[in-house]
Amino acid sequence: MSTRLVETMPFGHLTIAYDGSVLSPRPWTVRQSELAVEVGARSPVGPVLELFAGAGQIGLLAASQMQRDLVQVDVNPDACAFASANAQAARLDVAVDVRCGAPESVLDETERFPLIIADPPWVPSAEIARFPKDPALAIDGGADGLDLVRHGLDVIRRHLAAGGHAVVQVGPDEQADTLVDEVVAGGGLDAVATERYERGSLVVIRRSPSVERG
Repeated sequence: MSTRLVETMPFGHLTIAYDGSVLSPRPWTVRQSELAVEVGARSPVGPVLELFAGAGQIGLLAASQMQRDLVQVDVNPDACAFASANAQAARLDVAVDVRCGAPESVLDETERFPLIIADPPWVPSAEIARFPKDPALAIDGGADGLDLVRHGLDVIRRHLAAGGHAVVQVGPDEQADTLVDEVVAGGGLDAVATERYERGSLVVIRRSPSVERG
């Protein structure tokens, strides 16, 4: 964990610690946790996978309300340290496994998850200067803001279980429409719901119970 000033913030019923090395929790993203719980009720049993976990608040809040074990993945060692510390502080009655590295490096090819949560960086590179308090690693989504969103979608295609759901956060503009189009074009998955907010959008992706990755 970094040596910057550590702050805390309520996130649902949890208290989340973070500092300037990670993205501060956004209160509106409690909705992503709530939506994951809703679609989790229609998903098979099994653990939750959280991609781009940051300080871990979205996955921790969701897992705590479903009693599902949780695997959290992030490439930032500081984020992984905070995710681990926040899980310990929350005293959750579930197993939390924080894995630091790229998803393709820390997930076994055979692992399947009935529920996946993803909050990838989605700010276009040319616009990140507008957010000087946010670490670039946590917000820079490439030229159109969707480089890491597409990476997350690739991981979802590989690891989402049959009958499972994924809840993906993107920007508040046309990014949600682009993601839906790319989900449909790639085959094997369906985009079944989109919720739009002032600060971002949430897209729910589903894999049919009869469709498994080949």
